[in-house]
Amino acid sequence: MIRPTSPRVTVFHNERALAHATAQRVADLLARNPRVVLGLPTGRTPVRLYRELVALYARGRADFSQATTFNLDEFFGIDASHPGSYRTFMVEHLFGRVNLSPERIHFLNGAAPDPQAECQRYEDEISAAGGIDLQILGIGTNGHIGFNEPARELAARTHRVRLKTETRRANAALFGGDPGRVPPEALSMGMGTIMQARTILLLATGKSKARCIARLLDGTVTTRLPASFLQLHADVDVLMDEAAASEVTSAPRRAAP
Repeated sequence: MIRPTSPRVTVFHNERALAHATAQRVADLLARNPRVVLGLPTGRTPVRLYRELVALYARGRADFSQATTFNLDEFFGIDASHPGSYRTFMVEHLFGRVNLSPERIHFLNGAAPDPQAECQRYEDEISAAGGIDLQILGIGTNGHIGFNEPARELAARTHRVRLKTETRRANAALFGGDPGRVPPEALSMGMGTIMQARTILLLATGKSKARCIARLLDGTVTTRLPASFLQLHADVDVLMDEAAASEVTSAPRRAAP
C-alpha cells in the first residue's frame, strides 16, 4: 500500500456544516456496517457532531443498536458518576439520547485502583472487538489528541498521563470553570492504539486551533505535536472550519456551501 504524504483536508464554511457532513458520514457507515466499532472523543468540538447524530437518530436515519464504542480518554481519580467525568459528558450528549446498547459502550475507569491494569484491560477489549473501524478525534490547542500531550516521547498504548496546564484550562468548564479542580492526571489511548484505527477523522474548529493545524499539515512529524503522527496513517481526513484553516499554507479542498 502506498501511504499518502499528508492527510486529506476539507474546509467547511462553518462549524455547523462540518458537523452535519461528519454526522452523515457516520450514519452512512452505520448503514453499511451496523456492527461498526467507533472511537469517540469528548471536548467542545464534537458537541455539535453529537447533536447532529442525535437528530439523525430521532428521524430514523441513524441506528446505533449494533455499534460498539470506545472513548479516547477519561480523567484519573474520579468515577463515572462525577459531573466532570467524560462518561457523564458522553451520556449527556450522545449515549443517553440514541439506541446504543450499554454493553457495547466501552470506557476507561478513572477510579480504577490499579491504573496500569485498567489500561491493559482497555487494550484487551479493543483487540477483542476487532480494533477500531472509525476513530474520530479532536485536537488540543497544543496539538494533543486524546490526552497524548507534547513530550520528548509518546506512549504507544493506553496509559496514565499527567496533563499540561493548557489542557486543564481547556477542560475547566466541566469543573465549574476552575482549572485547579480539573484532575492533574488522566487515562488515555496511546498514539499506537489510535494509529491502528482503520480510518481516522480529525475535527478542528475555531481560530484557537489554527496554529497547531498549520503545523500538522505543513510541518514535520514530531512528538512535540502528537497530532503530526497522523501524517503517517493511510486513511485520514482532516475536517475543519474556515477559522481553523486560517493559517494553512497549502490549498485544501473546500466543501460546497
